[in-house]
Amino acid sequence: MDKRKVVIGMSGGVDSSVAAYLLKEQGYDVIGVTMQIWEEKDPNRKEREGGCCSLSAVDDARMVANKLDIPHYVMNFKDIFKKKVVDYFIDEYGVGRTPNPCIACNRYIKFEELLRRANMLGAYYVSTGHYAKIIYNEKNGRYLLKKSETVGKDQTYALYNMTQEQLKHTLMPLSNFDTKEEVRDIAKKLDLIVADKPDSQEICFVEDNNYGKFIEEKATYDIRPGNFVDTKGNIVGKHKGITNYTIGQRKGLGLALGKPVYVVDIDPKKNIVVVGDNDEVFQKKLIANDINLISIEKLTEPIKIKGKIRYNFTEQPATVYPINDNEVEVVFDKPVRAVTPGQSVVFYDNDILVGGGTIIKK
Repeated sequence: MDKRKVVIGMSGGVDSSVAAYLLKEQGYDVIGVTMQIWEEKDPNRKEREGGCCSLSAVDDARMVANKLDIPHYVMNFKDIFKKKVVDYFIDEYGVGRTPNPCIACNRYIKFEELLRRANMLGAYYVSTGHYAKIIYNEKNGRYLLKKSETVGKDQTYALYNMTQEQLKHTLMPLSNFDTKEEVRDIAKKLDLIVADKPDSQEICFVEDNNYGKFIEEKATYDIRPGNFVDTKGNIVGKHKGITNYTIGQRKGLGLALGKPVYVVDIDPKKNIVVVGDNDEVFQKKLIANDINLISIEKLTEPIKIKGKIRYNFTEQPATVYPINDNEVEVVFDKPVRAVTPGQSVVFYDNDILVGGGTIIKK
């Protein structure tokens, strides 16, 4: 493989476009690849919202590649995306969990399948427009993931599944930028068509962000109405199906109980959604499995970290206790809100990502 050759995933957005430019400026032989992962009914819809799945996004990426004078290919990732991301998303909701499809996409598509195909093209590296920094620790011989300079845009949370081999073969050119505006300024100076394109804020394969409708249309299992119950087991209303709810949710419950209530738990076996007061959504402990460690090889004793239980969450002090090689208990110093099975808990040591896993029990 050629160490000067890099395949960059071009989503048709400003970040990956500027990243491609920076790589070329650094002397790399850059190949742009747009991953065709999902066909939507209205191919122009996502162009307005900054998404990465539409035909218009492919066109944007192609025009940027032409402007930068780099080759551009569209590769079909539809089958693996459906299996590893979409089907997983649907199945998780069916068992009362709330998945994060972006984490699954990064794990199986952007840093596993894309790297495999890049190797087939003779490229040593893959690259993306993520805001994160990869560094090498000579003391323990491990590659590390460090938060980007752009704290508000830091995306290490969604990258905790990366392996040492993937980190070794990945470049992230945007890691040293202080603000997103700097990236847009570069795109404007280059007169790139995507310079003012907005960031995507929703699940790319779910039209109108109506995931409940999407799951209802695609699921192979029955979605049945059931009971809302309070934390004492009293029936307080009827729900539309457990796939429409997530832990901590207050809006859209359709309950008139004289006070605000929140989803506290979801029981798929009984087909019930448990609601309670806001303070009942807080807790200190969780169990996580499918653990991936980056900064250390193995967890043999409890460690103090700062834990993050979803993307938009301020890290909180906690202790991670090993249960076995693939399971840990995380105990926060203070109760945290809406621990949600299916989401990921990620561990930090200052600005270094230690590792993380999938929440299975709260």
